[in-house]
Amino acid sequence: MEYAEYRSLDAVGIAELVAKGELAPDEPLNAAIARAEEVNGRLNAIVHPMHDLARERARAGVSGPLAGVPFLIKDLTQDYAGTPTTGGSRALRGHVAAEHSVVVRSWLDAGLLVFGKTNTPEFGTKSVTEPEAHGPTRNPWNLAHTPGGSSGGSAAAVAAGVVPAAGASDGGGSIRIPAACCGLFGLKPGRGLLSCGPGYAEYFHGAATEGVITRTVRDSAALLDVMTAIDDPGGPYRTAKPDTPYAELARREPGRLRIGFTSRSPLGTPVDAEAVTAVESAAALLTELGHDVEPAEPEIDGVRMAQDFLMMWGAEAAATVARIRREGGARPRDFELDTRLLAGAARSVRAEAYLTALERWNGYTRALAAFHARYDLLLTPVLSGPPLPVGALDTPLPLRLVGEITLRLGLAGHAAKTPMWQKQLIANLAPVPFTQLANITGRPAMSVPLHTTTSGLPLGVQFVAGLGGEPTLLALAAQLEAARPWADAEPPL
Repeated sequence: MEYAEYRSLDAVGIAELVAKGELAPDEPLNAAIARAEEVNGRLNAIVHPMHDLARERARAGVSGPLAGVPFLIKDLTQDYAGTPTTGGSRALRGHVAAEHSVVVRSWLDAGLLVFGKTNTPEFGTKSVTEPEAHGPTRNPWNLAHTPGGSSGGSAAAVAAGVVPAAGASDGGGSIRIPAACCGLFGLKPGRGLLSCGPGYAEYFHGAATEGVITRTVRDSAALLDVMTAIDDPGGPYRTAKPDTPYAELARREPGRLRIGFTSRSPLGTPVDAEAVTAVESAAALLTELGHDVEPAEPEIDGVRMAQDFLMMWGAEAAATVARIRREGGARPRDFELDTRLLAGAARSVRAEAYLTALERWNGYTRALAAFHARYDLLLTPVLSGPPLPVGALDTPLPLRLVGEITLRLGLAGHAAKTPMWQKQLIANLAPVPFTQLANITGRPAMSVPLHTTTSGLPLGVQFVAGLGGEPTLLALAAQLEAARPWADAEPPL
């Protein structure tokens, strides 16, 4: 199978040809592996190849709605029994998964051929994919720039034509950010729709979810059907799913939608003209398609929300570090400095302050619900500007030196209360201030690749729906895809 033919097909298209017998299951897989070997040295998207496992499954025969489709999974929470899951950390370099995670099992049951795991920042804590354990992943559209994070390895592989779709996850924007950076479609499902089992009841108070990044909307819909088909009786609750498959719902007209849009950063930080143009262009297209579009935004204190989000984020880091040290005997130096600082600061937070911040999440959720009582969707940028250069978010050397001293003296908690620390935290969120709201509130959201910057880099826009709004998002995305197709755009790699 030649690469040109392989690249022209999405996952649904490949599965249809395999089902008809027009392609043997190993043909797309061999094309995918060949493409990976051609480009991964420049991208560093795949960090754990699993070629033999995939070839063995292809030879044994697979069945399911996506049988024979090559696939990659993220090296974070997406466990494949007998293979490494390092979470992008040196501290887990010897860890081998004992069993499949539920979402991986759903992909295998669908007949997908998993042949590798993709790069992620340490424990998925950054909006770029530059872990010290594996090195930075680069954007196929411009190797000097990031593909975003934390699902950056998956996005880079999809954009580069290695696979039509790949596993991803999203706790603060980690599906939408890399999709926006790489010219792809990324849907973050709503809270509780997908299983986090068997290792977790839910991630991050339900703010994080599994998912995928794809080139086409119909692939995301088909994969959502696959991921919601498997039952997890050990989960914390069951979320109602539509009686009609998502793949069919995505083919329906979205109807006339009321859409409020804003390009104002909730942090009050600058927003690049390219991001403003991306939203305004999307608003104009939506108007042409018959939707009612006007400036509007939820009434939320964005700075306070960011602080409350980061408090929980730090606590997750602290708990993760403690668990890995307890179970695997890792040393402090096995973790990156930024992770140790974040965890150290979180350990000084008192229980009542933590719970008070968590309670404020309810206020943000109700404010967004009030917005959705007036509008079907919220439209914003995904990023505050074009994809950053690789290394742009590295902690400056003076702060690294101060951080090491602070940790040695046990003063990370005191440092976290200083203006310098708070300024650095806001600076790290400033490139991606729009995505956390959907995670905190548990609402579904998507990144749609409707804009390209003057320098040739993709820059997606975000839509946030109300509870159970996945069908609306998919139907609108399909309408936008038909109006302004993107799947055939190929980076100059």
